[in-house]
Amino acid sequence: MKYIIKKLFMMIVTLLVVSICVFLAFNIIPGDPALRMLGTEASPELVEQTRQEMGLNDPLPVRYGRWLFGFVQGDFGTSYNYKIPVKDMVISKVPITLTMAVMAFLLTILISIPLGILTARHEGGLLDRILMVTDQIVMSIPPFFSGILITLIFGMVLRLFTPGGFTNYTVDVGKFIRYLFFPSLAIALPKVAMTVKMLRGSLLDESMKDYARTAYSRGNNTNGVLYRHVLKNAMIPVITFLGMALADMVAGSIVIEQVFSIPGISRILMTSISNRDYPVVEAIIMGIAMIVISVNFLVDVVYRIVDPRIGLEE
Repeated sequence: MKYIIKKLFMMIVTLLVVSICVFLAFNIIPGDPALRMLGTEASPELVEQTRQEMGLNDPLPVRYGRWLFGFVQGDFGTSYNYKIPVKDMVISKVPITLTMAVMAFLLTILISIPLGILTARHEGGLLDRILMVTDQIVMSIPPFFSGILITLIFGMVLRLFTPGGFTNYTVDVGKFIRYLFFPSLAIALPKVAMTVKMLRGSLLDESMKDYARTAYSRGNNTNGVLYRHVLKNAMIPVITFLGMALADMVAGSIVIEQVFSIPGISRILMTSISNRDYPVVEAIIMGIAMIVISVNFLVDVVYRIVDPRIGLEE
C-alpha cells in the first residue's frame, strides 16, 4: 500500500509539473491571441478591450490558477476562435482517438506474444531467423510510413477499405471499427516488433536460470516449463514496455489520424495551434499527458502485483 501511495503522489506531482509547463509554453511564446482573433486591422483600443475580457492582462500566476482550477472541475475554458466551450469541441473526438489506441494495443498483444514465444522456442532455427529479420525491418519503419503502405496495399490495391471513407461511431459502429482496424495496425506494427524481440530475449534469459533447469530435471516437458514457470517471469519487463507502449499509442494515434483522414483530436489540435487557440491546445495536450501518466501509474501497480518484490525496499 505504501508503494502505491508513493506512486500516486508522484503521479499527481508529475501532472502538476506538466500543467505548469503546458500553460507557460503557450503563454510566453510570441503572439497575441486577441490580435489573432480580431485581425491586424483592429484598433489598439479594441485589442486592449478584448485582452481584458479574455483575462490576458491578469498576472501569469493568476491566469494559471484560474485555468488549473477550472481544468480540475472539468471546465477546459472557451475557444478563442469558435466562442464555444473547449469541452464541447473535443468530447465527441476523444472516443475516436482512444478507440484507435486501444485497438492498436490489443493488436500488439494478440500478435506479439504468440510470435515472441514462437521465436524463443525455435531459437537459431530458420523460422527464428526469418522472423527476426522481419522484426528488424518492421521496427525500423515509422508508423506514419506504415500507414501510407497500408493505405496503398490494403486500400488502393486490395480494396479492403476505402481510403478517406471514415464512418463515425454515431452512424455505424461496425463500419467505424472496421475502418479503424487499418490505422490501428499501422500504430501497432513497430510496437509488435519491439515486443516480440523483448519477449524472445526475456524468455531465453529466464529459461537459462536455475529454477527452469530444476523444473526440467523434475520431468517437466518444454511446454510445461515454458507456460508454468518461465513465461510469468519473462512477462514482467514486457508488461512495463506494453504499458509505456499504450501511452505512446495515444499520442501516435494523433499522427496516424492525419494519414488516414480521420476526424479525431488531431484535426482540432492542428487547427488550434495554427490559430493560436491556446485553451483548445492546452486542454488536448493536458488530456494526453493525463492518459500517459495514468497508464504508467497503472503499469507500476500491475508490475508490483506481478512481482511483489518490487518496491519492498521502499
